[in-house]
Order: sequence, then structure tokens, then C-alpha cells
Amino acid sequence: MLAIGDKAPQFTLSDKDGNPVSLSDFLGKRVVLYFYPKDNTPGCTRQACAFAQNYRAFRDKGVEVIGVSRDSAASHTKFAEKYDLPFILLSDPELTAIQAYGVWQEKKLYGKVSMGVVRTTFLIDAEGKIEKVMPKVKPDTNAAEILAALNV
Repeated sequence: MLAIGDKAPQFTLSDKDGNPVSLSDFLGKRVVLYFYPKDNTPGCTRQACAFAQNYRAFRDKGVEVIGVSRDSAASHTKFAEKYDLPFILLSDPELTAIQAYGVWQEKKLYGKVSMGVVRTTFLIDAEGKIEKVMPKVKPDTNAAEILAALNV
């Protein structure tokens, strides 16, 4: 797993409209980069809606919010439209950023072991370095915890 002070791994992924988005596009801005398992699942929906409800507060602080999952651009489009999500959703079906950030891990559910995305949030500073790492975050409180960290 990446640590505070590490250079954030660069990537270019497609957004919900199929446009390429690179992390380097946001140099000079702080970025909340959150990885989540799947569009339209209960926890992921609550997390996304919490970021949407707090989006203006993030923007007022000059912070961009980016969500990343393995879902397709078409899935992201439906998810964003259904819940009126104003921030960037990136599609990573090849696990490029997901593996670079170390969030593709073994998970256990009801005794079954499988590989999947562990819900993790990174705060990246304006120079592209990791400022905060939040592994295994709770969907309902993640956005508020990041906002509180920005106020410190």
C-alpha cells in the first residue's frame, strides 16, 4: 500500500463519457481519489452520494473528487445520472490504477475468498504526492472525514 509522502502513481483512464483523464491533469490542485468496488451497490451508492452532497465544499476548497472502479464507462454514466453525481468517475477494467495504488486485494465474504477492490481513499496534494491514505473506509463517513482532514 502506498504511504504518506509517496509520489501518487500516474494513470490515464476513461471517464463516463469515454474521455481520457490523467492524474497529471490535476497538478496544482488537491485531489480526493477514491476507489470503490462497484456502481449501484448499497455501500458504493451511499459513498458516492455523500461525496455528491459535499461536492460544493470540496470545490470551495479547490479540491477535485475522482471515483475509480472496474465498472464500464456506460455503467458510470447510468450511476452518475441516477444519483446526480457531479464529480469524475473513471473506468479501470484493466486494473491499471487499482493495482498501482495497491487496492486490489484478497477479500473474504461469508467465508468465500476472492480478489476485489478494497474501498480506499487517497488525498493527493497539489504537487502529486500522497497527503493522506484511508484504507477500508466506511461509505457513510468517508466524505466527511476527508473534509475534516482538509480543515486541519
